[in-house]
Amino acid sequence: MNANSFSSAEARDPTLWVLTISPIVWAVHFLLSYGTAAVWCAKYAGPAGSLWTVRVAILVYTAVALAAIGLTGSYGYAAHRRGAAGLPHDDDTPEDRRRFMGFATFLLSSLSAVAVIYAALVPLFVETCQ
Repeated sequence: MNANSFSSAEARDPTLWVLTISPIVWAVHFLLSYGTAAVWCAKYAGPAGSLWTVRVAILVYTAVALAAIGLTGSYGYAAHRRGAAGLPHDDDTPEDRRRFMGFATFLLSSLSAVAVIYAALVPLFVETCQ
């Protein structure tokens, strides 16, 4: 089977790699948020220092992360809605596999978006580095 034998629809089907994008974005957001706060408090602000600068940085991280997760989720939702197969997606057909992977991508993206929002809420309630 050569590379030209795949249709364009098969090339757009979600894969396991697409499934992992949103959780990876959440993990990177989490590490950047808490890493930024830790470095800011340890090196610059001190124990009684304000987290205003960290809040702005985390707001930017959150906007970028939610945009990336939203794109991945919309891609998964589109893959889930394409075609005419009905629920449940448990047949051993390429269409059901594609729809299942799209639905799983959408659900993981939704969960990752909630996790990003929860991680971004922490600096709103904590005002100092203490």
